[in-house]
Amino acid sequence: MSKNNHSKPRIHVISLGGSLIVPDSVDTDFLLSFKRAVAEYLSEDRMRKLILVCGGGATARKYQQAYLKIVPDASPDELDWIGIRATRINAELVKNIFREYTVDTVVTDPTAVSIFAGRILVASGWKPGFSTDYDSVILAEKFFADTIINLSNIEKVYTDDPKKNPDAVQIERITWPDFQKLVGNVWKPGINVPFDPVASKKAAQNGFTVIIASGANIENLINILNGRDFTGTSIVPRVL
Repeated sequence: MSKNNHSKPRIHVISLGGSLIVPDSVDTDFLLSFKRAVAEYLSEDRMRKLILVCGGGATARKYQQAYLKIVPDASPDELDWIGIRATRINAELVKNIFREYTVDTVVTDPTAVSIFAGRILVASGWKPGFSTDYDSVILAEKFFADTIINLSNIEKVYTDDPKKNPDAVQIERITWPDFQKLVGNVWKPGINVPFDPVASKKAAQNGFTVIIASGANIENLINILNGRDFTGTSIVPRVL
């Protein structure tokens, strides 16, 4: 079990993986459970706010793959823009699911927002060159949240791809320099890593902690938000 030793920020940033929103088709069961848990969490303290940054999921992947079949020499930027559009429709869905908590429009440029009036701010992809993980880091920086919760379909980070390497083991806690060795420093559209390389570099520079956890475990998410013991991997600055 990992433990979050950081004090609870007033605003939590959650990078909501597209694999949770649209694993193949829209996962209404997950979204309903997620909404109920978030609503209960917010009801316990009126000062609590959340920023939800939505990924593209299967929608992005299928459209990118279709484009590559038709245009094999597609550029990375073209593929990124297709993925970004997918994040935006997912973000609109999530924003409307939380309509009683959202006032602002979906954030498509994290550098252009400074305040938000509701309890929840929803963001999507911004521009080519990185994933929505990077947008999460920018928003954490702007709203003084030192911890980013990255929810996806994996429970923890492994030393290697467990599907290819049976000797890969789970990691409870890892520093940014060691994590960056695992994910590299080059962004590619559709890259499958726990936290993208460009976002990792910026998060490390800011001294942020990123928690990688399974979004399917709603109770675990609430434990993270409340600073209790949780299951997941903490990526932390070199000096704690």
